[in-house]
Amino acid sequence: MTTPQQHPALAAADPELAGLVGAEERLQADTLRLIPSENYVSAAVLEASGTVLQNKYSEGYPGRRYYEGQQNIDQVETLAVERAKALFGVDHANVQPYSGSPANLAVYLAFAQPGDTVMGMALPMGGHLTHGWGVSATGSWFRGVQYGVRRGAASEGGGRIDFDQVRDLALKERPKVIFCGGTALPRTIDFAAFGEIARESGAVLVADVAHIAGLIAGGAHPSPAGHVDVISTTTHKTLRGPRGAMLMSREEHAKALDKAVFPGLQGGPHNQTTAAIAVALREASQPSFRDYAHAVVANAKALAEALLARGFDLVSGGTDNHLILIDLTPKQVPGKIAAKALDRAGIVVNYNTVPYDPRKPFDPSGIRIGTPSLTSRGLTTDHMDQVAEWIDRAVTAAGKGDEETLRTVRAEVAGLMAAHPAPGLPV
Repeated sequence: MTTPQQHPALAAADPELAGLVGAEERLQADTLRLIPSENYVSAAVLEASGTVLQNKYSEGYPGRRYYEGQQNIDQVETLAVERAKALFGVDHANVQPYSGSPANLAVYLAFAQPGDTVMGMALPMGGHLTHGWGVSATGSWFRGVQYGVRRGAASEGGGRIDFDQVRDLALKERPKVIFCGGTALPRTIDFAAFGEIARESGAVLVADVAHIAGLIAGGAHPSPAGHVDVISTTTHKTLRGPRGAMLMSREEHAKALDKAVFPGLQGGPHNQTTAAIAVALREASQPSFRDYAHAVVANAKALAEALLARGFDLVSGGTDNHLILIDLTPKQVPGKIAAKALDRAGIVVNYNTVPYDPRKPFDPSGIRIGTPSLTSRGLTTDHMDQVAEWIDRAVTAAGKGDEETLRTVRAEVAGLMAAHPAPGLPV
């Protein structure tokens, strides 16, 4: 639990809330976090997120604000912008979007009109809601068309993006915007192939690299720079920054994107988040971060191999990045039941649809796991067989209703976590 020494002002002002913060700190410390969109920020990023920059309103951009007293804020934002441009090799960066979904909405506002055709990966295939899926505003305000992945066995290309379908669909529908990237893609994204299709169809190409931004920054995944018009990303996940977002682009698109973010969608930026983004970008420019990014991928590949050896069915047969998508159909345990059992065992995952899933999204066939958080704690490929063994025992126990095994696994997980403290946590 949080103690007055850790958060003295919070503990004094609101003991109930302080207790919840403390409980979350302990939960993050004791459990094996395998959700691929989560990570641990450093103590420096955490501190920057809670500075007095919270107190300042700053509508506009550096040198062009609608409020006075921006002498320091302008420098903070400029630092973040210049670090983003250098790290990702882009002409322009906007660090003001509040999160990934508003960043993507700004792309639509910059390049499309309501009713225009837009194209992205279908949500059940691994895409994101904001890539034109029907239940999203982007699917309501625009005409969304979706591409998917190939059917069939992994050895025959099953589970990988079907570029023949992408090209045929793009030439038939002529979308204003094409999104590549998603939330459950375990394989390398071929940005060059998407670039050729976008040029042929006349579309603006957007790479949503929210999941893999840290891998790109660390040289563990090819960069979309030079192949796409716009790069959209969150700043947490593999980048290990705060919950924010960035838009990056060629210079020709800078004005349209900036105008779309402000005044198009947002008011004043969250300056404390901008500062934390700047810190995270500085950390990501260090040689140690390259080691981290490559270790994330090495751990994911080792974990995938260990799961395959235990009879798990992995979408596309494995992974090239930080993410593994598991179809639990052969195990005869639904994804939701497995995810909740794993949680009781101290292994935090999320249930997830798999391509061509016959089950409903809220009760799907799969689970989604990833290695960013455990790598941040210093776990290596030597630990991945143990992690796979825990997952196997917990999933088997879920199918049998064996709570005793889940409790045993939770104790074993807590022991390993105690030996590998998480960055940024006070416990």
